[in-house]
Amino acid sequence: MDGPAFAQGGGAIHTPCAHKEKQVAHATKEKRTGNPARSGNPSRRAAAREGATTAPGVAARRILWASNAPWTPTGYGEQTQQVTRRLAKAGHEVAIASNYGLEGSIMEWEGLPVYPRGLDVYSNDVIPAYAMDFGRPTGQQALVITLFDCWVFKGGGWDVLERVASWVPVDHFPAPKPVIEWLARPNVTPIAMSKFGHDAIERAGVQALYVPHAIDTQVFKPTELIEGSDGKVPARQWMGIPEDAFVIGMVSANKGTVDRKSFAESFLAAGMVMQENPDVWLYLHTEPTAAMTGIDLRALLAATGVPEDRVKFPDNYAYRMGIPKEALAAIYTAMDVFLQPSRGEGFGIPAIEAQACGTPVIVSNATAQPELVGDGWLCEVQPQWDVAQGCWFFTPSVPSIVDNLKAAIARGRGRSQKAIDFARDYDADRVFDKYWRPALDILLAP
Repeated sequence: MDGPAFAQGGGAIHTPCAHKEKQVAHATKEKRTGNPARSGNPSRRAAAREGATTAPGVAARRILWASNAPWTPTGYGEQTQQVTRRLAKAGHEVAIASNYGLEGSIMEWEGLPVYPRGLDVYSNDVIPAYAMDFGRPTGQQALVITLFDCWVFKGGGWDVLERVASWVPVDHFPAPKPVIEWLARPNVTPIAMSKFGHDAIERAGVQALYVPHAIDTQVFKPTELIEGSDGKVPARQWMGIPEDAFVIGMVSANKGTVDRKSFAESFLAAGMVMQENPDVWLYLHTEPTAAMTGIDLRALLAATGVPEDRVKFPDNYAYRMGIPKEALAAIYTAMDVFLQPSRGEGFGIPAIEAQACGTPVIVSNATAQPELVGDGWLCEVQPQWDVAQGCWFFTPSVPSIVDNLKAAIARGRGRSQKAIDFARDYDADRVFDKYWRPALDILLAP
């Protein structure tokens, strides 16, 4: 069946995705479309194979990275920081076009120019001009690499750009029509950030490269202490949780009225398990209120039977100001299981961060999530039609979450070396060398 495959028994859905045993073609894969503006162009591919990145006498093409500013505490900001640092270290001339985190004037970050957001909230009005401005000294436009939901890119300015590469999240099945329409444009090269996304894009008849998201394994590693106002303290002391408790942890942004992170189903399942196990606690690393257009999580907790005295949130001011990554690593380490059975993920960085700290994970068996599990459990799902996107999300089964939480409790506490070893494949240096370098050979070839 070409589409979601309904599993035998239990009503589970297994979305089409490239599992760990499937080999996904990377930058060297032949294109079926023969699109001359992308890597199917024979001369560009030949140049890449020969290692030629520029023609004799022609300056190297510069790179304009379009996403959140590198200092912002967002997933896009973190990936921007990681990749642009490595691009610059590899000798590329790079600038950043910020659509979040900078307004009003250009500034410099670690020697790289950072352009401000335009009047349009997604910078559609300025990114084409930035590409021309930054590329002017070389006599050619800069290659624009976008890291954002590409359905937000609008306007004729994008048509005048010669080369755009979109590092794109796909968190539905099939891939939403506006996403495919953007990726099929003749001047756009898609870069899938998950094997699931790669498969979904190619099922729509558009060839794509594959480069996964990455983490800094020098930061995300088993970490026992947090630097607090009184010096270094055990993470559980900072979190306000007893040392002998079993901790279920969630790290999810509470944004939007659509419960994409499945807080409701997770709380229902956690409440059932916690009522049977008085030593089980729930730690929620997120905004508890609806202040960020999200959900009132305290009201939801009360409605789902979670014992109020065994739930902890981070200090609200500290959370909004940004908790350091080193502290987050200690928080992941203090968890006994990480819970994030999302309705859909373009990638799912927290699951890799948690495993890098030795914590097994529970996620949904849908979209990119199963490919990110080195040690943990998959929750059965059922399809949920997303009217706005015109495609499927996947709702996790509450009984399946309960079963997986019970399995995690039965296993007991302790670090998982299997999870740590698995997460190393997503180390930022490793990902850059294995995936970004060959992709750039194609994107920057004459």
